[in-house]
Amino acid sequence: MGRILLLVELKGGNDGLNTIVPYADPRYRELRPGIAVAREQTIQLDEATGLNGKLEPLMESWKAGDLAIVQGVGYPAPNRSHFRSIEIWDTASSASQTLGEGWIAQAFKGASRPSGPGVDSIVLDSNALPSTGPALRTIVMRDAENFLHQARALKAAGGRSDDGNPALRHLLAVRQEINAAAQDLSERLRSAPAPAEAYPEDLRLGRQFDLATRLLAARVPVVALKGALGGFDTHANQAPTHERLLSVLAANLALLRRNLIAAGCWDEVVVATYSEFGRRAAQNASAGTDHGTAAPMLVMGGGVKGGLHGAAASLADLEDGDLRHTVDFRDVFATLARGCWGLSEDFGVRSPRRLALFGDA
Repeated sequence: MGRILLLVELKGGNDGLNTIVPYADPRYRELRPGIAVAREQTIQLDEATGLNGKLEPLMESWKAGDLAIVQGVGYPAPNRSHFRSIEIWDTASSASQTLGEGWIAQAFKGASRPSGPGVDSIVLDSNALPSTGPALRTIVMRDAENFLHQARALKAAGGRSDDGNPALRHLLAVRQEINAAAQDLSERLRSAPAPAEAYPEDLRLGRQFDLATRLLAARVPVVALKGALGGFDTHANQAPTHERLLSVLAANLALLRRNLIAAGCWDEVVVATYSEFGRRAAQNASAGTDHGTAAPMLVMGGGVKGGLHGAAASLADLEDGDLRHTVDFRDVFATLARGCWGLSEDFGVRSPRRLALFGDA
């Protein structure tokens, strides 16, 4: 089996310009006189680009060379609806397509799946679309204790006869597979070591990462996990909300990295953040930002080739006040599919471009 992908959805549309900051471009402060990140609050990555200071916990990963920042990620003819745009991302479709299968499930069409329990993907939040499709067996596990309780109930339910009914026989076979998967997962979770460092229990992302760490340390043979952090729809008074969210994200990602290194599985995991869109280049009248287009993605992992990838979207070449994307998100997904699972999938892009995100690519 290859690497396991841990997707982290930033719900609401993360403001990329205040995440990866073009601190040396005077147009940045002209467009955002009230909400631009101050130069002294930016951690310089090169002569033009900086990390929002609230992401400082990620610098350990940056210095170790296992944090990649993919700049200017988006897609042609971008949609600014939360619901439609996240659907486009989750299904790797074009803006004019409506697809029912998630991009991870599409990548695994005709491919072999990991051996072990009857589960290929585990979702730790509420959005399972990226791995939804007939090629993958996906479960939602938002709470470990509740899952273990349900697994015990399934075991107690026992079996029954199909009475010669083929349809009932099929349903019972499916239930038996679910029961077996639940029992296997519950046993692995019970025996999994606790994370070396505790996650903050009062934060939902911390609880998700705690469960992800236990699953990964237990070597559950899945291809993907998915979590989410909400609250990024910052139309008004953006600065304090966005800074708090970036602090939560960075602290938990840094803790996840340390815990997976301690568990000896950091090289087997790739963590990737994504959001339905970025924000508009200029601030609005409410000291916030409205729905925009391109934004950066963070990609982390022991096998990831760190550094800046792709070109930053230009503030001198806006399209109706929005950033023009420089990297198609489907190229990022295709790169992840190759780097994590050794699968070739272009997701309908006419001229696909792989990114150099993996040192062994």
